[in-house]
Amino acid sequence: MSHNTVKDIVNMVRDEDVAFIRLQFTDIFGTLKNVAITPSQLLRALSGKVMFDGSAIEGFVRIDESDMFLVPDLDTFAIFPWRPQRGKVARMICDVYKTDKTPFEGDPRFVLKKAIAEAEKDGYTLNVGTECEFFLFRTDDEAKPTTETNEQAGYFDLGPVDFGENARRDIVLTLEEMGFEIETSHHEGAPAQHEIDFHYDEALKTADNIMTFKLAVRTIARQHGLHATFMPKPRAGVDGSGMHLNFSLHDKRDGRNLFANGANLGSISEETMYFIGGIMQHIKGMSAILNPIVNSYKRLIPGYEAPVYISWGAQNRTPLIRIPYAEADEGLRIELRSPDPAANPYLALAACLMAGLDGIRNKIMPPEPITGNVAKMTDEERAVLGIGQLPGTLIEAIGEFERDAFVREVLGEHISVRYIEAGKREWDQYSAQVTEWEIAQYLNKL
Repeated sequence: MSHNTVKDIVNMVRDEDVAFIRLQFTDIFGTLKNVAITPSQLLRALSGKVMFDGSAIEGFVRIDESDMFLVPDLDTFAIFPWRPQRGKVARMICDVYKTDKTPFEGDPRFVLKKAIAEAEKDGYTLNVGTECEFFLFRTDDEAKPTTETNEQAGYFDLGPVDFGENARRDIVLTLEEMGFEIETSHHEGAPAQHEIDFHYDEALKTADNIMTFKLAVRTIARQHGLHATFMPKPRAGVDGSGMHLNFSLHDKRDGRNLFANGANLGSISEETMYFIGGIMQHIKGMSAILNPIVNSYKRLIPGYEAPVYISWGAQNRTPLIRIPYAEADEGLRIELRSPDPAANPYLALAACLMAGLDGIRNKIMPPEPITGNVAKMTDEERAVLGIGQLPGTLIEAIGEFERDAFVREVLGEHISVRYIEAGKREWDQYSAQVTEWEIAQYLNKL
């Protein structure tokens, strides 16, 4: 893999007629932020001397410790295809540093890099592929987003039934122009719902790609007069949007996929079993990270395709964790189906990687795999098999996060404390609302 140098960046900015550079970073809640510069400030930026007010970013720092510096990752330099081609706009994703030149512990990208370093000490690298779903809705006369759509398309439908086909095509072409390898794109199960899958990569690159993917999807959708939302459950009565994560663990020395071992379920490698065991052990504590908002838990309910019960299996689409196919080749992976696209990808991947490593280090075996439809089992059948259930609300998930010291340690005290505070604050605000459902249900009766 080639790496950019300062000279490479300077030359690309000059040769490509770049007039504006966005220095991007992500807050602890997964919101993309940026500070913009012109080429006159490029060398200063490349030296890590661009400062910003960290107290202005929710969950970062107090006003008395607000000075932060952005240090660009030179390998993330990319030009936005949707911006003018004269006086182009480029971006670099940055790490956040404190005034003493040490990494800021509240930077989600730092949390993931720390987890990756832990894996490398054990001789592992993690590859991650994503299946990211979203909705394309109409906007109103003032260009504000709605949850309205006129289409009734379903799985794998095409135009003219699929009204978002042209927007989805342009999103794919834009992403490919930015260097993405798009594997598939299609209409999803709910009206106006779509999925685009891009090729797996190492964990940090995948997290960066998810942030870029969201920006590109929203931008191109707006050019088509549509609003793209990654809200997990924007409409009742239909499937919500997930962000399935596909993991494969590799030997750092030779790149060998350590999950690939044997042609049937009985000969899956020990690393695979332990990795699954670690994720299952910590999944409740990780739920507040993988499903971070009140709305996340409107998706994780029985009767829809999202997982609810903590189980695993091979060639079975109903469990929380599945092995898409149990073949002895380098493509073997495990798929975690609970995460949704509201999750901060840096924190989500860090938590999953460390949970899997905990499983390997402590030889945590998962329970027996599920062969039937876990959603159609009775509560008694699930109880006999020891199948637990994911948290049903955000406040339950926050409570599980508070009880799981391991997951909190992965995120660090700085992020954990602020994450808990924010989750409880969101739940309190939500609980204080009087919804339209309550009005319709009770106003006339009581």
